[in-house]
Amino acid sequence: MSDALDFSRFLTPIARSAPPSGIVEVMRHGFSKPGIVPLWAGEGDLPTPPFICSAATRSMAAGETFYTHQAGIPELREALARYHDRVYGGLFGKPFSADRFVVTASGMHAIELALTAVAGPGDEVIVPTPAWPNFAAAAGLRGATVVQHPMRFGNDGWVLDVEALAEAVTPRTRAIFVNSPSNPTGWTADRATLQAILALSRRTGVWIIADEVYGRFFYGAEGERAASFHDILAEDDKVIFVNTFSKNWAMTGWRIGWMEVPPAIVETIVNLVQYTSSGTAVFMQRAAVTALEEGEGFLAHQVARSRRGLDIVAGTLGASSRVRFARPDGAFYLFFTIDGEPDTRKLGIRLVDEANVGMAPGTAFGEVGAGWMRMCFARGEERLSLAASRLKEWLDRKEQML
Repeated sequence: MSDALDFSRFLTPIARSAPPSGIVEVMRHGFSKPGIVPLWAGEGDLPTPPFICSAATRSMAAGETFYTHQAGIPELREALARYHDRVYGGLFGKPFSADRFVVTASGMHAIELALTAVAGPGDEVIVPTPAWPNFAAAAGLRGATVVQHPMRFGNDGWVLDVEALAEAVTPRTRAIFVNSPSNPTGWTADRATLQAILALSRRTGVWIIADEVYGRFFYGAEGERAASFHDILAEDDKVIFVNTFSKNWAMTGWRIGWMEVPPAIVETIVNLVQYTSSGTAVFMQRAAVTALEEGEGFLAHQVARSRRGLDIVAGTLGASSRVRFARPDGAFYLFFTIDGEPDTRKLGIRLVDEANVGMAPGTAFGEVGAGWMRMCFARGEERLSLAASRLKEWLDRKEQML
């Protein structure tokens, strides 16, 4: 391209420096490949159930297509409070208050608002890695410096060393991003780990941005959930929760989420909503209310389905001596490494071409992710069995060549 047509040179350095997605690179390569089993994206393969869609249709038919409350319609904020009461048994010894919740235009929007509120140019944000890349990219777009804090992989799986995390805190640190259960590793913090992170926040004054999107996708005892900061929170703790309707209720394309924040900063967050999305469509919010109030059965079905999916892929790949992974406690990803395949960026492309299976390269999740691959197992048993058998055949062929 000639300089005369290179408009990118007129853009801001921050815009030009936004990293490309390593996940999207593989998706583009394999998207149109006949017969591909696509396990690269962080979503299931079930469409939004009809009872949720019908709530949106009824709302539109009733003419609810106008501007609305920036914080979210009262009915949704109240439904979020009731949902949290059911899942967490209240907060501070009493029912959740609807005043803690702000509706956002996706979980990603919630993350952007949280970062805008607490971090900016010259500040630091600590991100334990491997980690979903969008958080770090969003922090960088606000001029903050992202400090990648490497987790360790060993006999006990992925481990977050909180003492080492504390050493990473500097006077410039404004926030620690905690995603548990984690994308991509499935690492799930226990109560003691969350208490240690919260104690660090209390000592240093650093905010915690808690991404508990996968908190219901937990593979402990039936009916349980992952440990949460809600279990140990005090009223003066500096914790911002970011969440989404995408995963629990198969609503990834709807782009609706929420934040839970201390009531003292709600008005500031609502003002940021005004200058970003200006609110979320009412008909989408009506659908979200229905998801919260009527969606437990569908959510339980999704979790059970993912549990079976994990058994399929872990059972097949675990039989290979070349594959290493820690069985995840939560989320719906298997994060694994293949001996002799250090360049997983290229491996992701090769597996599309050679095995007809699409997965995300670990290089997309930070420096610690290099050498790893992420597979989404929130899929039907037939498709996962096909993908697993193709990968086993590919591994067997490579074994014979060695």
